[in-house]
Order: sequence, then structure tokens, then C-alpha cells
Amino acid sequence: MKIGLIGFAGSGKTTVLNTMTGLDVPVGYGGDVRLGKVRVPDERIDTLADVFTPRKITYAEISFCDIPGEYGAEKKGLSRTALQQIRDQEVLCLVLRDFENPALDGDPDPVADLEAFHTECVFADLEIVERRLIRARKEGADAQEVAAFETMQSALERGHPLRCLSAEELNRSFTKGYGLLTDRPLMVAVNRGEGRAAERLPKDLTDRLSEIHAAGLVLSASVEAEIAQMAPDDQALFLEDLGLTESALARFIHTAYGLLDLVSFFTVGDDEVRAWPIRRGTAARKAAGQIHSDLERGFIRAEVVPYNVFMEHGSEKAAKDAGRLQVEGKDYVVSDGDILHVLFNV
Repeated sequence: MKIGLIGFAGSGKTTVLNTMTGLDVPVGYGGDVRLGKVRVPDERIDTLADVFTPRKITYAEISFCDIPGEYGAEKKGLSRTALQQIRDQEVLCLVLRDFENPALDGDPDPVADLEAFHTECVFADLEIVERRLIRARKEGADAQEVAAFETMQSALERGHPLRCLSAEELNRSFTKGYGLLTDRPLMVAVNRGEGRAAERLPKDLTDRLSEIHAAGLVLSASVEAEIAQMAPDDQALFLEDLGLTESALARFIHTAYGLLDLVSFFTVGDDEVRAWPIRRGTAARKAAGQIHSDLERGFIRAEVVPYNVFMEHGSEKAAKDAGRLQVEGKDYVVSDGDILHVLFNV
């Protein structure tokens, strides 16, 4: 999962990156894109690794990309460079300032900043959609494609992001290759000072997030950066003092997984125990393709042991002997925690 961090100058975006990834990117850095990766903690992987003692353990990962600060230095809009860098991300995370900053004029206004970003994305998408629609009509393109772009144009002209359109309303096979920003999943991270780190998002902001089909969370990047340097026991105590039960990274992961509706299945063995994140509702054959394209192309069947069944019986063999091993075809919908062995032939 590739998450692009975006924000107005002074929002604390780079501090969020450093907090999440353990990097030490200088605040105010305006150079190239900076990347950082974090693994997604999963106690089930730890337990399976204890059972199989594999040579390699692979957790699901999140890649963070800090989009350089051309965006919003004076709130004049998205630069062409920033636009292209944002288009390359799978998920967008807008960092909103909600703390006093003596170096900046005016009080923080997260709702206004969200609206400014949303408007820029709508205009950027509308420019692409209108340009393609003019060309499609001139070239006598397929009627379904023209209808899809007319649907997008109508939504954007009303200020609605494309992610609000269902699969029934919009055939997304026609949107591939255009990098439409408002069709990207959007997270919003409200960056606050220490004293307000445990406060809920205000209602006006949650209402607006709901309208544009985005998810939000609260964090205090400067405090979390301090917590990250502490011993685990001290971290828990400090979080408790703040009125929090989880770190910002844990809450960020939960929000991202919920926004994308992700689940994980596992492959296990002496060589490797690995987690594979997929969208909920993914069929076995397509899930197999996450492991390797050959498995999807030559898929025969999948042998499945749900994680809780594995733990109940202690091994795959014991689960099989108890009649709990499932033999599933290509259309089986993979569930969170399924342990898969894919049989294939190419």
C-alpha cells in the first residue's frame, strides 16, 4: 500500500512521516520525494512463525511518500510537479494543522484547508475529464466511454469526488491511466498539540469527511515522535497519560485498512510465513495472483485452513485429519486469516 502524505506548509507533514517510519527527514525539506516503509504488526504472523520457524517472516507493509512542499506554500494551489507525484500514490493522506504555529499567520482551520485541497483536486480532475470528453466526442469514441466521462463531469461540476460514485454508476475500466485524484481513497490526519491529542474530530469536519467519502483520525506528530524514542513499557504509560490506548501508527494502520476494506491471508512453510493484504471480497484465483501471476494463470484449487481452525488443532495436518481443511475453487471468497496453499499448473 502506497500512501502519499500531502499538506499545506506548516501542517507537520514531514514530522508525521518521521514519526511513522523512523526516518529523520529535515522539517521544511523541499527536495525530492522521500519514502519510508513500515510493517503492519499482526500477532497471527508472530504465532505462525513460532510454529513453523521459517527462514523468513514477511509482514504486510505500508509505504509512505512525503510529497515535497510545493503544495500550498501560499495556498495558491497544486503545482504540476506535486500533481504528478500525488497521482502516483494509491492512497492520499492530507495532514491538516490544528495547532498554533507562531511562524504562520492566522489560526488553524482544518475544515478550510480540507476544502481548499478538495477543490484543487476536483478542478484538476475536471480539466482532465473535460479534455478527454471533447476528444472522445470528436473521435466518435465508444458510447459507453462517453457516458462514463459525462457521469464524471457531472459529479465533478457539482463538487463531488469521483470516489463517491459506485461501480454501478461509473465503469472504472475507462478511468485507468488518467490518475484521477478524487477517485483515490482519502485519509485526513488532523495534527494537534499534546493537550488535544485525545480529543475527537469536530462534528463539522466529520460531516464533511462523510460527504466526500474520506476517513479521518487525530494525532499529535510532535508528541508521537517523542514516544517513538521511548521503551515499549514507557510508551504505554505515556499514551495512557494522554488518554490514548494506541500509538498514532497503530491508529493510522487501522484507519487505512478500514478505508480500503483490507483483510490479510497467509502463506506458511519452512521457507517463509507471510501476510498478503487484499480487498475484502477477493476471490481465490485473484488472491493467488498476489503471490505470483503464474498461480492466478494456472489456478486449479486452493487448500484453505482458517487461522482460528489452525490454532484450534495446532497444525494443518491435524486440521485435515479432523476434516477441517477446505478445498476451494477459483470463486471462493478469501476471508481474513485464511491460510492458503494454491495448487496450479502452467
